[in-house]
Amino acid sequence: MAELTGARWRTSTRSSTNGGNCVEVADNLLGTIAVRDSKDRDGAVLIFGPAAWHAFVQSTRRQ
Repeated sequence: MAELTGARWRTSTRSSTNGGNCVEVADNLLGTIAVRDSKDRDGAVLIFGPAAWHAFVQSTRRQ
C-alpha cells in the first residue's frame, strides 16, 4: 500500500458546479498519484504510477 502521509489533495477547478460529485487527486507524492472520492475521504484510494496516470489523463482528454 502506498504511503499517503503528506498527500496534498486537490480538486479540479471545473468541479465547483457539479454539486460536489468530484474526485480529489494528490500528485505531490514521489512516484505515486492518488485519487479519491471527495464525498468519502476515508474510503478507497486509487493509486497510479506516473505512466499509468499519464495514459489515463490522455485518454480522458480524447473523450
